[in-house]
Amino acid sequence: MEFVEPEDGPQLYREPPPPDDRLWRHPSEMSLMRPSPRRQLWVVAIASALAASVLSTGLAVVAGNLLDAGGHNGPVDTSGVLSVPTLVGTRADVVAIAERVRPAIVQLKLGRSGSGSGVMFRADGYLLTNAHVVDGASSVTVVLATGREVPAKVVGSDRASDTAVVKVEGGPFPVAELGTSAGLKVGQEAIAIGSPLGLSGGPSVTVGVVSALHRTVRTRTGESLVDMVQTDAPIAPGSSGGALLDAGGRVIGVTTAVATTDAGAEGFGFAVPIEAARSAAEQLLATGSVVTVWLGVEGTDLDGATAQELNLAGGALVERVMADSPAERAGLAPRDVIVSVNGKPVTSMGMLVVAVRSHHSGDVCTVEIVRDHEHRPMMVTVAERPPGS
Repeated sequence: MEFVEPEDGPQLYREPPPPDDRLWRHPSEMSLMRPSPRRQLWVVAIASALAASVLSTGLAVVAGNLLDAGGHNGPVDTSGVLSVPTLVGTRADVVAIAERVRPAIVQLKLGRSGSGSGVMFRADGYLLTNAHVVDGASSVTVVLATGREVPAKVVGSDRASDTAVVKVEGGPFPVAELGTSAGLKVGQEAIAIGSPLGLSGGPSVTVGVVSALHRTVRTRTGESLVDMVQTDAPIAPGSSGGALLDAGGRVIGVTTAVATTDAGAEGFGFAVPIEAARSAAEQLLATGSVVTVWLGVEGTDLDGATAQELNLAGGALVERVMADSPAERAGLAPRDVIVSVNGKPVTSMGMLVVAVRSHHSGDVCTVEIVRDHEHRPMMVTVAERPPGS
């Protein structure tokens, strides 16, 4: 395996054990790694499409920083993350779900560069995957759960939601049922299905729980993925673009990243909420591109002390209002705290971004703010985000 040294930190690893053609290693061999003077948390984007590794699967991993709730770089305190036993009903439930959903999970072969996963969501051959999986791919081959390989083409992709749509000719194909991430609770069961490491033999199934909600993840390339679902269901490289399921076997997210530290995997994976992936897919199928709308504000999560002073559960604190933006035209100002959009609570900047992105350019939204300890409704007409803004 190729270890990536952080650009702004010390060397985290000594030389790896000599190569001996083994894909797996005994845990005792990991003693070659020495601890870092400063523990750092990294998000490893499972960038199968960008891979050019020494592994026979042609896979590499690309690391990026994980942001805490306030959008700050650096170590993240995970002491408050709820630890819940990883149980999912009974074994029979998982077996039944696996038998039903595995046929709809595919492997993507991307030229000579690597592999990824995909979720068939239409019987006529349309599947969801990650934008970073297919980014730059010269050709795409889909390996069905049966092992049959068929050519495919990329319909379109959206880096903001890390979503892409791929089309396979033929059909009808088995499809996965798309569910909802609304109402998810920390601690509830979660099942991940993907095609890790480009291995043959069909998709793999892992079991865990929803570990946290509304996470913001910043990749090494600088993109921020907001409102992510965090899970401890193991997600291995190559599983990017696979499915995260609820206890009923419905897709609640598309797996995209896994968190590690310098000492190894932390056991936290992340998935794009299915609503965001489905919205992007619908626009890609309709127009070939995704239009991103905005308010035109920059800010951060409301800190706990201020939230308690204002008697709020949370909010998005506006720090800057862009010139000639919807927010400026509506009268929003720095120090305003946005607490809801069209009646839906907003407790973080990530939730604000998701709430706004769910609308179309020209939609009029009621944005509730708190200014000088008073709640005020503001009517904002959202617009398409200008290029480069």
